[in-house]
Amino acid sequence: MTEIEVQLNNFRLTTAEIFYHMPDHPDILQTFIWQDYDLAPRYPVLNRFLGFWVEKIEGRLHSVYVAHRKLITPAEIRTADSEYLIH
Repeated sequence: MTEIEVQLNNFRLTTAEIFYHMPDHPDILQTFIWQDYDLAPRYPVLNRFLGFWVEKIEGRLHSVYVAHRKLITPAEIRTADSEYLIH
């Protein structure tokens, strides 16, 4: 799907700030910013990424903060009522 089709199908731009413990220094927290289109409130794309993180990445997760924004809605897209041609 194109980016517009994704947004019209109720996907929202989702940003997650992931705090994790550094593998070599577990007392120190590091942040990672993740951003993709996802479906609120279940966030299947983010959950798949976090599952990958737990399985493959050594840094143990501390916390995840999620923000999302619906960029466009179907009501904001309108077709042109008329067209004027000059020369």
